[in-house]
Amino acid sequence: MADIEDAITAAKDKLPDVTPTPPGFSDHATAHQLKSRLNWGEPGLTIVDVRDRSTFNECHIMGALNMPMNELVGSAQHSLSPKRDIYVYGASEEETASAARLLRNAGFQRVAELAGGLNTWKEIGGPMDGPATIEPPSAGAYNLGDRLREFAAVKAKEDNLK
Repeated sequence: MADIEDAITAAKDKLPDVTPTPPGFSDHATAHQLKSRLNWGEPGLTIVDVRDRSTFNECHIMGALNMPMNELVGSAQHSLSPKRDIYVYGASEEETASAARLLRNAGFQRVAELAGGLNTWKEIGGPMDGPATIEPPSAGAYNLGDRLREFAAVKAKEDNLK
């Protein structure tokens, strides 16, 4: 019996380590990297949206905190640990870079600029929140004639691809 256990242990030792690991932290992160970290369920990160409140309220990354640029450093110092992983995005790449610079200068050690911001996040199907994320129903949702026309249009496209 011990020989079998020794053989199993020896076989396991020869196998490569294939334990999945979450992506590491980077000062410039892609939407895929952030989404991957969120999918891992990592609680040690914060997403900060530096756009103005009304724009944030319309549409933002689910779970993001709103800290507009004019309040960013003060809000962050009062609510975030300087060692926490922070992913920041703004209305443009320039605003994102500026926000990251402000946070780093204020002593935050792990600040990542989210490349492409909200647009890239939308493109990869990242979870969103806000009324602008709700797509209005098509005419076919309420009218049988419109629903049949929509179906016929989709069928025609499929047939043309064949």
